[in-house]
Amino acid sequence: MSTPRVLLFDSGMGGLTVARSVRHELPFAHLVYSADNAAFPYGAWEEKALVDRILFVMGELIARVEPSIVVIACNTASTIALGALRERFSVPFVGTVPAIKPAAAQTKSGLVGVLATPGTVKREYTQALIHSFASHCHVVLQGAPRMAEMAERKLKGIAVDLEELKQEVVPVFIEDSGRRTDVVVLGCTHYPLLTDELAKVEPWVVRYIDPAPAIARRVADVLGETQAVAPGKLVPPHNAVLLTSRREDAEDALPAYAKMSFHLPEFLDLKV
Repeated sequence: MSTPRVLLFDSGMGGLTVARSVRHELPFAHLVYSADNAAFPYGAWEEKALVDRILFVMGELIARVEPSIVVIACNTASTIALGALRERFSVPFVGTVPAIKPAAAQTKSGLVGVLATPGTVKREYTQALIHSFASHCHVVLQGAPRMAEMAERKLKGIAVDLEELKQEVVPVFIEDSGRRTDVVVLGCTHYPLLTDELAKVEPWVVRYIDPAPAIARRVADVLGETQAVAPGKLVPPHNAVLLTSRREDAEDALPAYAKMSFHLPEFLDLKV
């Protein structure tokens, strides 16, 4: 039986949090990480242009990796393009969406915060999740424009500006009639990289929900129903990282990928 090949996709480094959970859940799998770093950050893109970009890049990646499954380890890409990806390609996809359902189930106060990119906050998909699973809660959405970049800088060894981070996250902390926000959804895969810093700037202690473990379990379930694809001769090796930029535009990020076990870089040079 062939070893399943898992392609993990994000705009940058945030999907490494999902890759870490997938590696734990499926230690035998052949993992290839891919980042569309040439187009980072996705949160600022116009919707149609971003869907077109994701479809184009994914076509290149699938041809290169020949994956058994693709994990869209990016909330923005999942909420905007998952349907189009499934229509275009036959490989199974597992997406990442804000963990609003478990947050609504776990809150005691009924006050739930959602930290996400501005793009994810605006998506109808996010509103539909709230309507379907959290209509009994007061959900505060915060489009944090700089948190993903803070997380990327942290992985590159640059200290997080705690005051800047505080400005990003404080709006989801609210008090109402003696109740306080008690659960905050991390609606971007970059944000769990900032867990230590979040603990330093939160006005009071809350439970943060990281979707990565649940995504990894879903990947395992789907692979259990999927026939692994026999590899071609030129498939990237286990622990490869495919970047859409040129090497000179990503040199400072390579140690961070290597620290997360993706130490074999390849550069596709897919210009925006």
